[in-house]
Amino acid sequence: MVAIGASTGDTEALRVFLSAMPIDCPGIVIVQHMHEVFTKSFARRLNEICQISVKEAEDGDAVVKGQALIAPGNKHMMLKRNGARYVVKLDDGPLVNRHRPSVDVLFRSAARYAGSNAIGVLMTGMGDDGAKGLLEMKMALSQTIAQDEESCTVFGMPRVAIELGAATQVLSLNNMPAKVLMLARNP
Repeated sequence: MVAIGASTGDTEALRVFLSAMPIDCPGIVIVQHMHEVFTKSFARRLNEICQISVKEAEDGDAVVKGQALIAPGNKHMMLKRNGARYVVKLDDGPLVNRHRPSVDVLFRSAARYAGSNAIGVLMTGMGDDGAKGLLEMKMALSQTIAQDEESCTVFGMPRVAIELGAATQVLSLNNMPAKVLMLARNP
């Protein structure tokens, strides 16, 4: 499965990334810093232009091939295990890194429940949300990718992750989809 964290400027970056995903791609879970009024329409718009299914996550949704789940605004999204399947749990706990949803919350749960079966991707954004969670994913043997400075709108979150040593790879936005698919096929 693929866990993605995104913030400033990343509505376009997510469009680029998700548009490149084939229908048989691994299940994707996304935290995008976005107000709750906009996440459902954002997911609907991406669903209309992507090959894969994109929807705003609901509590208990399964993470399945060919689908991306976007955390609803103002809800943390965590990955959990339900037997052999991954599912998402939504929570309105306290802000983490000044955000709800928080990328760190998603990444920490992916480290805990998916470990080496996960790929973490941290895209452009302000601040440091997701950097420590990406490091936890790396320590749990996940593949971890941070977006490079040249293709970022705001090189905050990826920069902090790179400085922490959390990213196994630093890639441009245009190279991320192919690398994620390659890693998913050949872990």
